Amino acid sequence: MFVPDLPLCTERLLLRAFTAADVAVLRDYRGRPEVTRYLYHEPYDDGAARAAIERLVRRTALRAPGDVLNLAVTVADTGEFVGDVLLSWTSGEHRQGEIGYVAHPAHTGRGYVTEAARELLRIGFDGLGLHRIVGRLDARNTASARLLERLGMRREAHLRENEFVKGEWTDEVVYALLARQWRAAA
Repeated sequence: MFVPDLPLCTERLLLRAFTAADVAVLRDYRGRPEVTRYLYHEPYDDGAARAAIERLVRRTALRAPGDVLNLAVTVADTGEFVGDVLLSWTSGEHRQGEIGYVAHPAHTGRGYVTEAARELLRIGFDGLGLHRIVGRLDARNTASARLLERLGMRREAHLRENEFVKGEWTDEVVYALLARQWRAAA
């Protein structure tokens, strides 16, 4: 079990719980086709953003397998909204997790999402005691693959046409990092 003392602070960022006041900014970046191109959902309209916020505000702890920690990422000095990150506790028995992230396009290319995702890896390995954390992505999303590689994750699988997403068969790539690799790189 891991219940973080929020907000979490990194060198440049605050990772905090979502609030109902975040609905407009969530709608702004997740409402863009270029942001949701490789995600499972279509661009958010107002209703979808409100429904998402209702889920996100409750995702603040990892109490049991199946739980998801989903945090808003802001620049510490300015409060600007960078995007969101998540850590899912996928298996208690096998001590497995999964990370994910979505970036506001106004804040890409600055290393913010890498910094925030690295903090979630720290939580997963050091806080929750996970053995292995994966990142899964659409194989066409090369920017996301580069981010996972910057985190020290290795490419483990390329699954051909294994998911039918938004009317087309898509390939999925799986990256992973083991706890011992995390500790060795620290």
